[in-house]
Amino acid sequence: MTSSNPWDPVQPTAAGLMLSQCLSSGVVSQEILDICGKPGPCFVHISKAEQIVDHQAKINQNNLDIEVLQIEKETADISHPFYLTQKCQILQGMNRHLEAVLKEKRALRQRLVKPLCQDSLPIEAVFHRHAVELLALAVALIEKLEAHLRTVRSIPQIPLTIKNMDSALAKMDLLATEIEELAEQILEWREKQKGIFCDNSQLTVESYSCFKSVTPY
Repeated sequence: MTSSNPWDPVQPTAAGLMLSQCLSSGVVSQEILDICGKPGPCFVHISKAEQIVDHQAKINQNNLDIEVLQIEKETADISHPFYLTQKCQILQGMNRHLEAVLKEKRALRQRLVKPLCQDSLPIEAVFHRHAVELLALAVALIEKLEAHLRTVRSIPQIPLTIKNMDSALAKMDLLATEIEELAEQILEWREKQKGIFCDNSQLTVESYSCFKSVTPY
């Protein structure tokens, strides 16, 4: 009996060998094997149910993965290594600063205890007048510094402001033209009213004269 080759990609099973021997000896026919090879309806339903269960398990696993990713996103600032590294670097910088402050504690304490008088640079008497003028200019600059800063910040908006001013001037010209036309219409209406009033007054006088001439004394 020849042994099967273990490196053969497709090896027949024992049941397959037995069926092939039965088929060759005539114990069973190919039609019977084909009929027996067809799966029954119950097995088809079982297979579909297994597929549905597998799909549901995959869906549940995907939902679980999504929930895990959502939790990681919400807690990234306290659990992600990148953010933790940044926070550690900030804490290390603060720690180094505090260590430097503690090392210079005695010098800082002496500077706080030392009075502030006679701590400025000496100025020669010749430059006192210029120093006073410079101080006045500095005070004036500090008082108007906020206004100057607002002016500098508004420089990029100058084109838009000019465009708005042009639009406003065009609207004002249009309104002025409409006001002139309306004034002319009002003057014409007043002239017409004056003419109608004069005509009515003249008719009233004539009617009164006629009535007076007709009425006997």
